[in-house]
Amino acid sequence: MDILWGLLTLPYAPVRGLTAVVKAIAREAEAKQYDPANIRRELEELDQAARSGDLTAAERDRAQQQVLDRLTGTSGGVAAPADRPTRRPAGTRRRPAARRDDHDRRRGR
Repeated sequence: MDILWGLLTLPYAPVRGLTAVVKAIAREAEAKQYDPANIRRELEELDQAARSGDLTAAERDRAQQQVLDRLTGTSGGVAAPADRPTRRPAGTRRRPAARRDDHDRRRGR
């Protein structure tokens, strides 16, 4: 059966090979992006550029924040508030608990 399946899917072999190559490249790029040595090098380059006058202090701080956000996985430096309740879609109502229980009991749940 495996031989038959291999023969039937043979035309898709280049696609499978390309997919494997793309995944390997993506893994390598992600590893380099989050590598602490690369992040440290980028931060040192930013400091050097600020010392040489190529960047202002504000530009350096913004670039450093972007690098650190990439390291920590946040975006924009601002975390979303966790205690804010989510909003219900317009036109939906929430039934009171007692009515929900009666409704479920009648339906046999």
